[in-house]
Amino acid sequence: MNTELLEALNILEEEKEISKETLLDAIENSLLNACKNHFGKADNIRLIMDRTTCEYSLFAEKTVVEDVEDKLEEISLEDAREIDGKYELGDIVQIPIESKSFGRIATQNAKNLILQKIREEERKVVYEQYFEKEKDIVTGIVQRYVGRNVSINLGKADAMLTENEQVKGEVFKPTERIKLYVVEVKDTTKGPKILVSRTHPELVKRLFEAEVTEVKDGVVEIKSIAREAGSRTKIAVWSNDPDVDPVGACVGMNGARVNAIVNELRGEKIDIINWSDNPAILIENALSPAKVISVMADPDDKTAGVIVPDYQLSLAIGKEGQNARLAARLTGYKIDIKSETQAIESGDLPENYLELGEGVFEEEYEEPYTEDGYEEDGYSEEGYAEDEYSEDGYEEEGYAGDEYSEDGYEEGEYAGDEYAEDGYGEGGYQEDGYSDGEDPEDGYDEDEIIFEEVED
Repeated sequence: MNTELLEALNILEEEKEISKETLLDAIENSLLNACKNHFGKADNIRLIMDRTTCEYSLFAEKTVVEDVEDKLEEISLEDAREIDGKYELGDIVQIPIESKSFGRIATQNAKNLILQKIREEERKVVYEQYFEKEKDIVTGIVQRYVGRNVSINLGKADAMLTENEQVKGEVFKPTERIKLYVVEVKDTTKGPKILVSRTHPELVKRLFEAEVTEVKDGVVEIKSIAREAGSRTKIAVWSNDPDVDPVGACVGMNGARVNAIVNELRGEKIDIINWSDNPAILIENALSPAKVISVMADPDDKTAGVIVPDYQLSLAIGKEGQNARLAARLTGYKIDIKSETQAIESGDLPENYLELGEGVFEEEYEEPYTEDGYEEDGYSEEGYAEDEYSEDGYEEEGYAGDEYSEDGYEEGEYAGDEYAEDGYGEGGYQEDGYSDGEDPEDGYDEDEIIFEEVED
């Protein structure tokens, strides 16, 4: 038994995940190649190998002839009978070949052939391993920046996160663990080339499958997804079980599930809406958190006209048109959004529409959408930050909470610092020059008035 060879094959099989049979085939081919290099040809060389013990024997098969013309393939009758007296003309004689007789060059070539086969099989194993993970997410460790690209270690292979597949503003540190979406795996001569992404919409879908059990089991389906990486994502979900709320399942208790995904995406906001086969309802849901008066959808042309209250127009369109743009991608419809006033001017609504008292009015939503699962201070369950929207639902370009108070005044100018809700400062009439403790009518300090009353 060739113990050393057998042990080496077992180690390679365990570490490189290369089968022993493949390695034995590589050894056989290398020995035959060495014979060819040593003798000039190997057509008559036969190799016998025991796959269990790794014992092998090399033979040169020669034909018995009277006059030898080719020493590599023929042997004289006299020489054949010296080996065994039973040989006659035309018989085949097997002459053992010692591998030790090979020259240095032949031995080196055989070694290189075995190493090349091992490398090829190793690349093949790694390729097959990551090819199975194509269109899925993997966890990688950040190694270093190569220009503007990031080298990621995925375990047995390295991947390059290109600049185009990075979320704008994301900065990675070495040894940091991040989740990536495997876009494509290519087999090259230098090993598998793995293309990964942090901006692909499917990354969000796969994260929901990993975090939400109902999505993984197929009870809740993610019907559509629209993403602007690093900013906002909208997903439409549908439940196959009437007893399971798809939005609630994705949000989780106190937003635990969706928050875990938001943290992985480094604060990217996520809107979760109910899917509907009715395009009008779907478009209305997709424009959430804005409230819609009417939707006129044309399934043939894939266009839709939407009318929203005047005070909801900026919210429906979103910052730089983001909300409307994502809603259009999510539904597949080209959406034209108009306010009530614009709809009246264009003739989509009657001129006396506002006088009829129809539509959606601002006072109806003083407590914004608590019945629909939104929190009082914003839309945190839907993925909105608490300080992004004020009670009236305006975005930063309108009346965001950091810029305007409820009455429309800037905080640093009129809210709290100078005027209270009724227009007065907490300590009296600051504008008229009175101090905090002064009486506005008599001009006396409060301490003096109290003293006089005690004397009386």
